[in-house]
Amino acid sequence: MRRQHLVVMVKFPQAGRVKTRLGAGIGRVRATWWFRHQVRDLLRRLEDPRWQIWLSVAPDTAVESKVWPLHLPRIPQGQGDLGQRMKGAFVALPDGPACLIGGDIPAVTRREIAEAFRQLGSHDAVFGPASDGGFWLTGFKRVKPLPRQLFGAVRWSSEHALADSLATLAGQSHALAATLDDVDTEADLSSTPRR
Repeated sequence: MRRQHLVVMVKFPQAGRVKTRLGAGIGRVRATWWFRHQVRDLLRRLEDPRWQIWLSVAPDTAVESKVWPLHLPRIPQGQGDLGQRMKGAFVALPDGPACLIGGDIPAVTRREIAEAFRQLGSHDAVFGPASDGGFWLTGFKRVKPLPRQLFGAVRWSSEHALADSLATLAGQSHALAATLDDVDTEADLSSTPRR
């Protein structure tokens, strides 16, 4: 059986460089503190022998940072827009089904990740919708090559992000996972379930 991979996209937690929209509401230092602790808790919660967790790190110079758990392998996010960086992570991984999430999804558990991998058993791709029209998870079986135009011309940070991304699949089959939300603003933070 091919090894399953879970990529978590993270940024080095420096005030003013991470969670800037959240920082506009609660202050840059508090937003940075929230992100650092949120990622730490998320990584601890999602560790599971069924998949290997990888960190996709920005900026590339932070790939060796001791901020994140040292036992997790890392790949640099590289340059480009969000879509180019996500596609680059899928290309950089060893063989096997792969899912990718952000580090700012407070409600995600191993159950949602396992379900997304299960859906890849019968689909080429999986997306986890968010209530704002975006998505919190994307994954690919990676038996077929990734579509050449994958994540091209996507209106990121808009209510069109999921629909635009699905339109780039070039006929590959897809499933939808559970709907969860990330934290972008102070309003998102206040509606986040406590763990």
